[in-house]
Amino acid sequence: MRAVAVELFEHLFEELVDEVSSSREPIVITRSGKPIACLEPIARRRAPQSLWGAHKRQIDILGERIEPLDLEWEVNAEIAKPVRLP
Repeated sequence: MRAVAVELFEHLFEELVDEVSSSREPIVITRSGKPIACLEPIARRRAPQSLWGAHKRQIDILGERIEPLDLEWEVNAEIAKPVRLP
């Protein structure tokens, strides 16, 4: 990891940003030899290979996954309404 003095950083800002962007390596900014900040690239997110499992361990399923319904639907051209089974 490269370190650059804050005085030099002010003058070479654009070049250092380009360097971090291309090399993907962070640069530590120092004042009087002590680190005060870090310029680092934004982490790029990879697109999932498949949507199947894309949210693995991010969603909790509580209760039954599929709950049976005791309804039958009667379809009318104008209105669809549920009908209770006996």
